[in-house]
Amino acid sequence: MSKLLVKARKGHGHVANVTPQNAGWTYVGFDLHRLAPGQSVSGETGDREACLVFVTGKGKATAGGQELGLLGERMSPFDGKPWSVYMPEGSDWSVTAETELELAVCTAPGLGGGLPVRVIAPEDLGQETRGKGTNTRYVTNILPEGEPADSLLVVEVITPGGHTSSYPPHKHDRDNLPAESYLEETYYHRLNPPQGFAFQRVYTDDRSLDEAMAVEDGDVVLVPKGYHPCAACHGYDLYYLNVMAGPKRTWKFHNAVEHEWLVK
Repeated sequence: MSKLLVKARKGHGHVANVTPQNAGWTYVGFDLHRLAPGQSVSGETGDREACLVFVTGKGKATAGGQELGLLGERMSPFDGKPWSVYMPEGSDWSVTAETELELAVCTAPGLGGGLPVRVIAPEDLGQETRGKGTNTRYVTNILPEGEPADSLLVVEVITPGGHTSSYPPHKHDRDNLPAESYLEETYYHRLNPPQGFAFQRVYTDDRSLDEAMAVEDGDVVLVPKGYHPCAACHGYDLYYLNVMAGPKRTWKFHNAVEHEWLVK
């Protein structure tokens, strides 16, 4: 199995854990908690900032000593926009599930920005359609660079069955602004119906990294560098939640030269 593919554990609890230490990189952290009604999870951001994303289900949340109330709405990641919570470094938080709940915890280094805790409601989120033909996909910007944060960029994408996404292949692995930014990235994948699978390739120009993976419902893919296109198989829609972070909080990507004709 590829070293870039993280298989989430089945059942309830802390089912996926990506840290800078176990990923072998510097910035991005990603955790996934799957809770039954009545179960709780809590944590502290320490010297990192965090974005809690209610992927599915509802739960009562507190953060930074504030009662945030009952958050969450959709019961499938393919049905509407998510609720989320942004927290700066030095925050404690907790969530108690009212329904079956899937909670993503996205983290990156805090830079002392002193930003407040804030709830990000579905109506606050911008959506866009990217691509054309069988490269069409639907993007929801949860924490884009136009919204305040220190390091984190968080977005979710739905790719219809039979379509490609993160395509034409692009990369963001050089700190070479304004042409390209360095950003580590995780992809958390879900499939609809859940028994499906999709494909993701992560590769560099010199092929020193070249991994092609079949991704199933609940898998996490690490993108430390290189191009990282996805393909959703016929009959199965693909959702993914992206977390990105690097030395500068901006998304400037470079298309693979041999495939750039696809966007001209």
